[in-house]
Amino acid sequence: MSALEREIEETRQRLASTIDQLAYRAHPKTIVGRQVTTVRSHFVELDTGAPRTDNILKAAGAVVGVVVLFALVRKVAR
Repeated sequence: MSALEREIEETRQRLASTIDQLAYRAHPKTIVGRQVTTVRSHFVELDTGAPRTDNILKAAGAVVGVVVLFALVRKVAR
């Protein structure tokens, strides 16, 4: 096998590996897993599992605010 043929085969293998990596990264389950980890890390320390109460309280406050806003809009609309 000549040096050129070896180089072509190595390039082909690297390209196949790159395509496999891209297919894995673009797979819907992989994307969902990354997003779940991102959201989870916002509310829980991934290293220790301890909750991040400041972020949890902010999210709970936002939910309560939206519910109150909807209740007020509904009451005014009547």
